[in-house]
Amino acid sequence: MILMLQYGFMQNALFVSVFISILCPCIGIFLVLRRYSMIGDTLSHASLAGITIGLMTNQNPILGAFIFTSICGALIEFLRSYFRKYTDLILTIVLSLSVGTAITIISSGKLKANADSFMFGSILTVTKFDMVMVLILSLISVVTLILLYHQMIYIAYDEETAKIAGVKVKLINYIFSILVAAAISVSVRIVGVLVLSSMIALPVATALQLGKGFKLTLIFSIFFSVIDILLGLFLSYYLNVAPGGFTALISVAVLILVLFGKKLSSSLRALQS
Repeated sequence: MILMLQYGFMQNALFVSVFISILCPCIGIFLVLRRYSMIGDTLSHASLAGITIGLMTNQNPILGAFIFTSICGALIEFLRSYFRKYTDLILTIVLSLSVGTAITIISSGKLKANADSFMFGSILTVTKFDMVMVLILSLISVVTLILLYHQMIYIAYDEETAKIAGVKVKLINYIFSILVAAAISVSVRIVGVLVLSSMIALPVATALQLGKGFKLTLIFSIFFSVIDILLGLFLSYYLNVAPGGFTALISVAVLILVLFGKKLSSSLRALQS
């Protein structure tokens, strides 16, 4: 491991991975509690369209992903006013827009770089500028989450009651959409578009199995996220596979282990009683 970290690209990847492992579950826990985990999947595909736009215009693809994903996140919130009972339909609309844009640009032959590394994740593509973008977006996101923490918990558990209590639900929902876009944008280099949503939802799903309160669930979500992403990063390097897909497999494996441990613990308690 020490030998591996002598390479500059691995140091860059480790830097980005640490921020990803903290930011994704912070965003993911609110998405899961609001039963919006599929929004993460929709917006991760939206990031591919932003990436292709960035590559086509010779701009930084992470910045392109952030801008386009933020627009799609705001669009989801806007469409909720028209399709209140059909959240899945809203996601289909935005997904169609995103995937259609990405495929059209890729097939046009006007891309000035290959987008494949963003689809599957690549530790070789993390640049110094990407690190700066990740640092800025992560800090802004974490500070915003801290400032809006109580309001977002209120909204996560009961949006209608939060409105009655005077919480500016619509404004906070738009802000949260941008935070999701930021989390996705900073993660796409390492994890890749195709499995990015797993990094948002699976550590939270694993932590929920422990049956703790909100704060402890958030802490355990970050703990599991760190394990998933760092193991995925290091092992994928030695196995010479894409880090995104392998990290997703580790996330599923950790979830299964926790479920097995929970079942085993329940069985032992039953035997003792």
